[in-house]
Amino acid sequence: MARPLTPLPTPQQSGALTPELLGQFIRAKRTQSGLRIDDAATLLGVAKDTLSKLERGHHGAQLGTLLQVLNGLGIALKVEPWTEGGDDDWV
Repeated sequence: MARPLTPLPTPQQSGALTPELLGQFIRAKRTQSGLRIDDAATLLGVAKDTLSKLERGHHGAQLGTLLQVLNGLGIALKVEPWTEGGDDDWV
């Protein structure tokens, strides 16, 4: 018999989005949806190992695969518009 799945809380974002934080969002949404990792991987059309790596924040995932997982779980990744010549603090 499978262990009961404990839903994880939605992580708080206080800074820049990192692969590790994005992985926490993915894992939280999956567990809140009551899905074990192997079931979620099957439903999302990705390998269990790939989903596990995404949840652990491993670098190197294909962007298309990441977007497939996010969309499949109903997680929106939003790009905020900017103004030309605006805040260039990152340069």
